[in-house]
Amino acid sequence: MLTIGQCRIESQVVDITTLHVDAIVNAANSSLLGGGGVDGAIHRAAGPDLLRECEALNGCPTGDAKLTAGYRLPAKYVIHTVGPVWHGGARDEERLLASCYRRSLAVAREASVKSIAFPAISCGVYRFPADEAVKIALATVIEILPNYPELERVIFACFDDAMHARYERELAAQPSR
Repeated sequence: MLTIGQCRIESQVVDITTLHVDAIVNAANSSLLGGGGVDGAIHRAAGPDLLRECEALNGCPTGDAKLTAGYRLPAKYVIHTVGPVWHGGARDEERLLASCYRRSLAVAREASVKSIAFPAISCGVYRFPADEAVKIALATVIEILPNYPELERVIFACFDDAMHARYERELAAQPSR
């Protein structure tokens, strides 16, 4: 765990759909109409009203984010962001991944979110190298915090112990603040 200002940043091995936070972030595909992995799990847990709302959003470009209600989830909101598919780093993937976190936090701030949970965006079928993705995620969140003083809690929801260990190493490597 890391505390910066009033914001507590932590990682947990947890099903993101069970978290009682203001918003969870969905690692969505560009259609926003559901898919596999965390995207499918969020759509199943939220129920059919989420799909209906997503249909009206007309998709989302890579690196951007859009807000919906959480419906049957414990979270009030779902922030859908589209991570980049890894192509060896030659297609601006690092910038696009950082943009997912920046845009998700901007959308969260507009909705007055005080607690948010992120999955490991692009680390599943999109094949982004996990160690690099964790560094980008944490660095981007830390960079945004001075501009988002209302944010009280960030959870990186990890799908397994190996991803959790990556976040814990990166959190421990941060300087005291």
